Amino acid sequence: MIVRVAHLYPDYLNIYADRGNIAVLTRRAALRGHELTVVPVGIGDPFAPSAYDLVYIGGGQDREQALIAPDLAARGERIHEAVEHGSALLAVCGGYQLLGRGYRGRDGSWMPGVGLFPLETIAGDTRMIGDVLLECELEPGLRRTVAGFENHAGRTVLDVDAEPLGRVVAGFGNDGASGFEGCRVARAIGTYLHGPLLPRNPWLADWLLTRALAHASGGDPVPLEPLDDVLELEAHAISARRARERGGRRP
Repeated sequence: MIVRVAHLYPDYLNIYADRGNIAVLTRRAALRGHELTVVPVGIGDPFAPSAYDLVYIGGGQDREQALIAPDLAARGERIHEAVEHGSALLAVCGGYQLLGRGYRGRDGSWMPGVGLFPLETIAGDTRMIGDVLLECELEPGLRRTVAGFENHAGRTVLDVDAEPLGRVVAGFGNDGASGFEGCRVARAIGTYLHGPLLPRNPWLADWLLTRALAHASGGDPVPLEPLDDVLELEAHAISARRARERGGRRP
């Protein structure tokens, strides 16, 4: 099966090796006999909601975020439509912030977002940096951990009824105080976790992949054939250990 992926603004939002997330999805799909077709979507490029099974947007510096923000906000309705009709989505760091309602800078300026995730972000005075470990329950009754690396000054505050990606076991998370990290809406996930995220969290890569495949087939998510994830699980264990050694410090 062919899985169609829209990679938003890869020339701008490409720091911290987040492109590796696409490489992981491509490889894990290929090992099951599927193919990822990745289409870069830049400023002014067309974006048809029905054309993609998965949407990906990475992180960038404030300057790059400001450059793409107007174009991204103009696509808001189409991104909402894609998620509402079952497309999977992964947004990391700066992309995560801009898929909320917006970002308030230190100077009081407002950078409008897409409004997909029920949250807002404000600039903080200190950066929150280091390994982080989460406990997640994306499927009822099945708790798993996600390990990654965070590096952000923004403080993201979820709406009261918003669903976080997970609870912080160690690290800062969205704002260094709430104990939440990331956000989830349907098959869309937003997070501050770099690393890149998916190489050390193969179960999360497969969670996204199964939902992208479901959209491509027009059916329900079907569990994927397990892979030999010895190296991936070792990377996860190392990252999780570092996060636990770091502890639950707050800025």
